[in-house]
Amino acid sequence: MKYYSTNQTVPQVSLMEAVTKGLAADNGLFMPERIDAFSSDFFDQIQKMSFQEISFEVAKKFFGEDVPEQTLKDLVYDTLCFDCPVVKVQESVYSLELFHGPTLAFKDVGGRFMARLLGHFLKGFSKEVNVLVATSGDTGSAVANGFLNVPGIKVYVLYPKGLVSDIQEKQFTTLGCNITALEVNGTFDDCQRLVKSAFLDEELNKAMVLTSANSINVARFLPQSFYYFNAYARLRQAGVKGDLVFSVPSGNFGNLTAGLFAKAMGLPVKRFIAANNENDIVYQYLKTGKYEPRASVSTIANAMDVGAPSNFARILDLYHQSHDQISSDMVGYRYSDTEIRETMKQVFEEENYMLDPHGAVGYRALKADLKKGEVGVFLETAHPAKFTETVESVLGKGTVVLPEKLEAFMKGEKLSIGLSTEFADFKKFLFNK
Repeated sequence: MKYYSTNQTVPQVSLMEAVTKGLAADNGLFMPERIDAFSSDFFDQIQKMSFQEISFEVAKKFFGEDVPEQTLKDLVYDTLCFDCPVVKVQESVYSLELFHGPTLAFKDVGGRFMARLLGHFLKGFSKEVNVLVATSGDTGSAVANGFLNVPGIKVYVLYPKGLVSDIQEKQFTTLGCNITALEVNGTFDDCQRLVKSAFLDEELNKAMVLTSANSINVARFLPQSFYYFNAYARLRQAGVKGDLVFSVPSGNFGNLTAGLFAKAMGLPVKRFIAANNENDIVYQYLKTGKYEPRASVSTIANAMDVGAPSNFARILDLYHQSHDQISSDMVGYRYSDTEIRETMKQVFEEENYMLDPHGAVGYRALKADLKKGEVGVFLETAHPAKFTETVESVLGKGTVVLPEKLEAFMKGEKLSIGLSTEFADFKKFLFNK
């Protein structure tokens, strides 16, 4: 399988090159040269398959030509040492709980898979690989823990100072070893800009091997399609019928893009809902047809505080730049902090279901859009305990029980290095390392 750039001005590359480079030389994002659909027989039997079995079949569609079958199976099964259950919240409304991995966030799937795939490609590779990752919250912890102590790899996590939760910060600043946390005096967009600038800097790339573990990397975002198939299978297994609608809390749009890929592979989805906080660039695009990135604003759903969502380039490419085609498969909603808090409180009081701020955005958008005869699934992307302060400010003190995994992180010592938003400073830091 070859991978091309969304900017389409450079030659196609192999999977190994796409994974190790992260970003194309023309600043585009890599896309697979084709998307192979499943036959109807696969969907007739899918409810009988486990999460691991389904994911292996999906992985073969993208990676099967480049990774030996048994190796790929081992990678998938080792990645998915946890499940992503579908939980009924209300009639026709289900939560896909993606927070049962090591860092209690949906990005564990992509982070762990990429670490293992990159480790496979690096066997016998003489040079050290430097993974650069910008995070607005959960990406940093998932990638850092996925790559912790992987031989031949150093990870640099760039995060905006004061704009991630204490627990999120602890999950990637307390690890040490091959993980370095860089506390940027700016926003997530600044962190993302620094990472992209590094990939395009010729002097840096001649001196060291750089790659990204953000969802701009194909090995990070494609595995996120696994759990859309799993959700469909578990609903079928439970005898749930109706047209399927997914509501996806969206920041950098890697998660929703993976869902659109699943639909392109034949998954029977009627439409997707792009659920935004006040960073509503794609919501505005769906309304007007104009894509106008802008500086991000800080919200209580901080992992979605993205003003220039990278993966929207993949959505435009997938739908041949057609606003009409995109709008036929995707609708948008946006909510303020006040509305997010209202939703968290209402669902907890009426359904005894605890939402984190991001899941609350997905739930509210789903309730606003779901129609008769449809079955809706909203993605609950992180455990509420990762946002204890916010959740308890809405639901009351003592409502959140901190899981053992998170409690262990909170006992660690923060290890981070301050960094300005100037690329020259970041470049100098990397050269000195």
